[in-house]
Amino acid sequence: MSKNDLDTDPFRLADTWLAEAAIGADERAGAVALATATPDGMPSVRIVLLKDFTREGAVFFTNYRSRKAGELERNPRAALLMWWPEQGRQLRLEGTVARVAAAESDAYFASRARGSREGAWASPQSAPLESREQLMASLSDVQARYAGAEIPRPPHWGGYRLAPVAFEFWTQGECRLHDRFRYERHGNAWQRVRLAP
Repeated sequence: MSKNDLDTDPFRLADTWLAEAAIGADERAGAVALATATPDGMPSVRIVLLKDFTREGAVFFTNYRSRKAGELERNPRAALLMWWPEQGRQLRLEGTVARVAAAESDAYFASRARGSREGAWASPQSAPLESREQLMASLSDVQARYAGAEIPRPPHWGGYRLAPVAFEFWTQGECRLHDRFRYERHGNAWQRVRLAP
């Protein structure tokens, strides 16, 4: 990758990479690693599904009572990592995080498979469980409660949007001499710099 060949707008470049990664791919192309941290700096990371990417940022959904949500509420900064081995590419985003509007969460929740909607009600995500049977009993209760009816979005479930303040684009190179370019926002402008691999 040459600096002169890269788009000066990291959102356009990210859009291109996301589109190319999705070609012929399955749902895993949208799997991204989300890193959060507690207010005192203890990090944690897990895979979430990227559900939207616009100029406002990257959107994912979760249980607002989960560990990740608790960390985001107390420390609303996070990082996302996307890795596409077939293309030999990696994209990192760093930024601030906020909940999406309730209407956006409602719309996405309504598009999910019924089983996924039931699971959002049944699972007390990140809470200790006595057994798998406890979880399955909770699912049975949800299925009975909403038998033959629409399943509304739980008030404890919804989306977050990470608004990037930095992007890093990485392309695999020979002899581990990879290409890395970092974009950082300075006011209304993006500055980019090549980084050593």
